[in-house]
Amino acid sequence: MSANAPKSGDLAAEVVQDVSRLVSLEIALAKQELKELAIRNAIAIVLLAFGGLLCLLAILVAVPVGIVLLVGFGWMAAGVWAAAYLVVGIVLVLVGKARLRIALPSRTIASLKETKSWAVHRLRSTTR
Repeated sequence: MSANAPKSGDLAAEVVQDVSRLVSLEIALAKQELKELAIRNAIAIVLLAFGGLLCLLAILVAVPVGIVLLVGFGWMAAGVWAAAYLVVGIVLVLVGKARLRIALPSRTIASLKETKSWAVHRLRSTTR
């Protein structure tokens, strides 16, 4: 071994320091991904809630419409309103459901696997 060659202890300390920096970056990535996921899910939940509210309004309109149908006054206008609420409500519920994602942060998981592989490779190469 030459005098300028780094010692394996120094290399191991450097690897530990690099891993520490990478873990900090992984945590920052996870925070960013979770923030994006929270915003996306908040929008989806609002769409679901509003869609549900419109469906409830459709039912609240449908009862008077049923009464109007039995009596025979202005049934077309009442039916159109109830149908419009119901269609808009169903569309909002379906869009909200499609946008809702509950999952682990995929980029962070992939990056963690890559970091683990890199650290293992680096440690193995320093011990030789």
